[in-house]
Order: sequence, then C-alpha cells, then structure tokens
Amino acid sequence: MVFSSLLFLFLFLPAVIFFYLIAPKKGKNLVLFLMSLLFYAWGEPVYFVLMLFSTGVDYVNGLLVDRYLNEGKKRKAQMALTASIVINLGLLGFFKYSGLDLPLPIGISFYTFQTMSYTIDVYRRQTTVQKNIIDFGAYVTLFPQLIAGPIVRYQTIADELKERTINSTLMAEGITRFLIGLGKKVILANQIGILWEQYENQIGSELSVLGAWIGISAFAFQIYFDFSGYSDMAIGLGKLFGFHFPENFHYPYEAKSMTDFWRRWHISLGTWFKEYVYIPLGGNRVGFAKQIRNIAIVWILTGIWHGASLNFMYWGIYFGILLILEKLCYGNALRKLPNLIQHIYGILFIWIGWTIFAFEEEGKIGLFLKNMFGIGNHTLFTNDDIYALLSNGILFLILMIGCTAFPKKIWCHIQKRFGEENAILYVIEQLFLIGIFFISVAYLVEATYNPFLYFRF
Repeated sequence: MVFSSLLFLFLFLPAVIFFYLIAPKKGKNLVLFLMSLLFYAWGEPVYFVLMLFSTGVDYVNGLLVDRYLNEGKKRKAQMALTASIVINLGLLGFFKYSGLDLPLPIGISFYTFQTMSYTIDVYRRQTTVQKNIIDFGAYVTLFPQLIAGPIVRYQTIADELKERTINSTLMAEGITRFLIGLGKKVILANQIGILWEQYENQIGSELSVLGAWIGISAFAFQIYFDFSGYSDMAIGLGKLFGFHFPENFHYPYEAKSMTDFWRRWHISLGTWFKEYVYIPLGGNRVGFAKQIRNIAIVWILTGIWHGASLNFMYWGIYFGILLILEKLCYGNALRKLPNLIQHIYGILFIWIGWTIFAFEEEGKIGLFLKNMFGIGNHTLFTNDDIYALLSNGILFLILMIGCTAFPKKIWCHIQKRFGEENAILYVIEQLFLIGIFFISVAYLVEATYNPFLYFRF
C-alpha cells in the first residue's frame, strides 16, 4: 500500500484516524502498532512475520544490553549488541544482496537501520531502554515512515511515544504537509516520470545530446519530487498522530557543491552514517589519511545501502571521490566563484550522478553519458526532442521553481506584508490545498503510472 493510492486515502487512513481518536490514551500506541502491521502486511503478507521477528529481536537485545550494563557486565552487553547488529545486517544481506530470487521486503533498508540504531543508542546510554513491547513495536512499525523514511532514531520520538498531544494546529500542519507531499508525488513526479520512461531506453544512436539531457533532467526531477514528496507525506502523517519526524530534504538542487548537496539530500540517511559509521571510525580526528579512509568507507556503504547492483556502489564511490576532491583540492576555490558558476557545477555533477544511479546495467551508464556529452554522436537534437520540450515546458518550469525555496519565500513575504491572519490569504491557501487534493485524486483515478522509486531500497 502506498500513500498515493485511493485505498490509502479513502479507506486505510480514515480508519486509522477513527480508531486512534476513539482509543483511550493508553491504547493509542496499540492502535498504531496493529494498524501499522496491517499496512505492511497489505503489500507483503509473507513478511508480516519478518517484521514481528525484527521487532522482537531488537526489543529483547535492548533489554539485555540495558540489564548487563546496569550489572556492570560490559562484555555481555557487547555480545547482545553484536547479536542485534549481526541479525539485522544478516536479514538485510540475505534479502537484498544474496542474489536469491526473492521478493524484497518493502523498506527493509530503512527499518533495519532504524531498529539497529535503537540498540546501539541503548548501549551508548544515549537513550533509555523501552520496556513496553507495544510502545517499542509502535516505534518500529510506525506506518508513516516505515517503508521509506525518514530514518527516525528512537531517542527522537521517545518522549512522544510516552506522552504526546494532538491539537487542531498540529493536525492542520500535518494535513497541509501531507497534501503538499501528495501533490509533489502525484501531480509532479508521476508526470515527469512518464517523460523519463520515453527517453530511458533510447541509448546510443537513437538518442541526441539534447534528448539525453531532457531524459536525465526528467529523472532527476522525478526522484526528487517522488522521494521528498513521500517524506513530506510521512512528516505530515506523523503530526496527525502527535509525532515530530526530522526533515529529510532541504532544497538539494540549490546546492553549490557536492558537500552542500549531501547536507540537503536524504538528510536522515547521511546523519545515520555520520553517527554510526563515520564518527565511530574516528571521523576527522584521526589524521588526514584515516579521515579520507573514513569518507571512502561511508560512501561505499552509502552506495551499497541502495542496492546490490554495482551501479549503486559506483554511485557511492563517485560522490565519495568528489567529496574528497572538494576537501583536498578545489573546495576553497569553488566557494570563491560566482554563485551561478557554483550552481552550474552542482547541477552538472548531480545530474551525472543520477545517470550512474538510474541504470543498473553498467553498459548503459557509459552509453548514456556519451550521449549527454556528444561523444561518438553528432546529433544535437531531433524534432521529437523539440516537441518534448514544448509539450512539457510548463511542467519543467514548475519543477525548476518548485525544487527551490523561492515559492516559500514569496508566500512568507506575502503573509508578512498582509498579515498571517489575513482572511483572504487563508481562503487562498485552503483553496490551493483543496485543489491539490482533487487534482491528485483525479490523476489517481485515471492514471496507471504511479511508481515509487525508493520502495526498492
């Protein structure tokens, strides 16, 4: 089940809200736990047991780690922690990297990292152990961010699992955020994704230079509005139930460098690798050579996290090399260049990165890159490319503006000018949100194209 589906919007979500609101205070986490299990089992019934197993493993090992630390038995605590890590990574490795022809449990990379971080934080004494298995189960299976993040550390919502307040303001914020995410996914990502499909398989002599750039631009916008839209919906849904999830994107295509890009893109994943891999390895406190080693390890793992195909590892290595070069060679010089040049640099290398990411077949990566830069292909553009640009020109303009902070700045300026409580602005905002909802529903009724790119991770 996906958020951008009629089943979710008109059946599952209203049912969850109804049962949640009528449940007594002590029963609300039980409602979330059971409904989240139903949400997961709807698409993958066979992996319902796997989810319960993962929950049980980390719940028990968390208790053991806490108990042994309280008793001063640090070695036994380390053994319990190791068991948690080995089991979690073992399951992830088996289903994702074993090469067996098995259906991939949806979101396994996300919830594996999330539950594993809980046991590590208990060991580090960065969070208190959860002794109520229902509350812990609600954390692990929480459907708003279960299958595609953001990755939420237990300590982030530990207090809210115990005590949270839902009021009209928070619910209004949640609905607004959810609808914006729904629009980004259905109205923008899905539509530009159709254009990407037209160009995806036109490699070699079939594809012009302009066509290659149109195609990879379509993919870049699709993956951003698809993934950030899902994160917006997750954060909005969290607020409906009293949770505050961390932000996962901050206008990444405004980045002026690769370092800047990775501070803005998939923030929760970058934070996870920083907290649980980079810093434990010594971070930047262990000498220059080891710091480079640590960066390399993090980015190889970041690539592998996305999938078993070699292109994902190449993608991680590609960004790792660029980050190291920015740190070693030209980072300071880059920052002194005009903003426009920095943005062009950022978009150019981000788009090249998406080319590596988009094709699991290694041969296609090289061919598509050759098309992009006109190597061995002298066709600059075709009539089909001009038609694609003209017919999708307004959509591209909306995408280019929509991936920046410009719309938000303009709206904040208008609110500041006329006052946030202005009745006309309130009506305009509500009509805008209602419009997003009805247009999205109309697309969902008619459309057969409604993928979600990060489900495979």
